Amino acid sequence: MFNLLILLLLTGITATVQAADIQTILKQADNYRLPQDTVQVETSVALYKKGKLDKERQYSVYIKPGRRSLVIFNSAVERGQKVLMLDDKFWMIMPKSRRPIRITPMQKLLGEASTGDIATMTWSEDYDGKISKKVVINQIPCLKLDLHSIRKGTTYARIELYVAQDGFWPVAANLYVASGKLAKRAYFSLDDVNGRVSAMTLFDKIQRQRKTVIRYLSMTAREIPDKFYNPMYLVRNPVLVK
Repeated sequence: MFNLLILLLLTGITATVQAADIQTILKQADNYRLPQDTVQVETSVALYKKGKLDKERQYSVYIKPGRRSLVIFNSAVERGQKVLMLDDKFWMIMPKSRRPIRITPMQKLLGEASTGDIATMTWSEDYDGKISKKVVINQIPCLKLDLHSIRKGTTYARIELYVAQDGFWPVAANLYVASGKLAKRAYFSLDDVNGRVSAMTLFDKIQRQRKTVIRYLSMTAREIPDKFYNPMYLVRNPVLVK
């Protein structure tokens, strides 16, 4: 009887997992990071060395549907800089510059954090893949998802994403670049109050004494005009009203 009960439980878990296709799982995981399509996210990026805070920067990120993001640099040492993402293209706009500068999503901001790490907060639009296996991460039963990029402008070519078996919230990820090299490892923290992802901690696989923490300080439903999602407009209008 006991063996039969165990078999039924395992069968039920397997059936539940198989019933949820990969895109359904990714969309649920996305909702823990970005519950709204049009939003302003106040973000901080902090670099720690040997457990001590080394540097910290502040950003305002304006996200719209269709892979559109505008990142405003707020810290004094970077003020006036902006990053614009339109579909698969990224531009850096520098103060007093006459032309936008094309960059890649791997352009470093601080520590292990790149422009793509804060400009994009979803997986379902950019990746596809399969459920690989069940594992336990930090005592949390997880599904391991093997994901590959389905578009050109993604930050990572391949991701091993671990989501909680119960609820599909993101727990951890291994992030790979186009060469196949493991670039960094990420761990996600959930807010105790609203249950959303409140931080993403990035670890360099070589410099193990360093970590970069991206914190999502606030998230507000806000839409800014489409004209701001134009690189030449940003060059001609360097001062934007927040």
